[in-house]
Amino acid sequence: MSLDFISPEAIQEIAQQYGYWAIFLGILLENLGLPIPGETVTLAGGFLAGNDKLNYWLVLGDAAAGAILGGHCGYWIGRYGGWAMLLKVGRLFRMREEQLEGLRSQFSDNAGKAVLFGRFIALLRIFASPLAGIAEMPYWRFMGYNVAGAVAWASVMVSLAFFAGQVVPLEKLIALASQFTIVALLIVVAWIVIPLWLEARKAKQEATIASQQPAGDSE
Repeated sequence: MSLDFISPEAIQEIAQQYGYWAIFLGILLENLGLPIPGETVTLAGGFLAGNDKLNYWLVLGDAAAGAILGGHCGYWIGRYGGWAMLLKVGRLFRMREEQLEGLRSQFSDNAGKAVLFGRFIALLRIFASPLAGIAEMPYWRFMGYNVAGAVAWASVMVSLAFFAGQVVPLEKLIALASQFTIVALLIVVAWIVIPLWLEARKAKQEATIASQQPAGDSE
């Protein structure tokens, strides 16, 4: 996720000026749903580490810790108030509670994968943890996937910027990472929307066929 009005240069300057706190808080706040470009902050931290301005292991630790803590908070937000909020949002889009129940059940079946791999996908990185709470995924199971996903994501992002940043400009790295997350997000959206569309189409066809059948003769 990124903000157009915060340039990569500004984020790099903030990370350089405030160091590890900027990286930790940036990722934590993004995971809490605030419009903070956590992915860009992580890449900036790895880029600065590759240029000997920050320590690689401390950047990696901060990125992982911020993601883990943010996911933990998101889970409990979803667990204690997420379903009621989801019902309100669903009514705005004219979605019945039965449809939302189906989505919750579908997510519950894939909650572990969503929490683990959702770190690498725009928006899902923010919403996977609250959705796990809404789906009432067991907390310790969630935390296992949450920690594994956070460490894997932080390791890839920081290492990518640490090594590639020595030969590729930070702006290019951010652009490539953004393109990847957008494509991944579109795939996830299609995975969710297409089955719902097919189900609605099937239900409509069945209703049409039923309405065209003649009523049974009454005795």
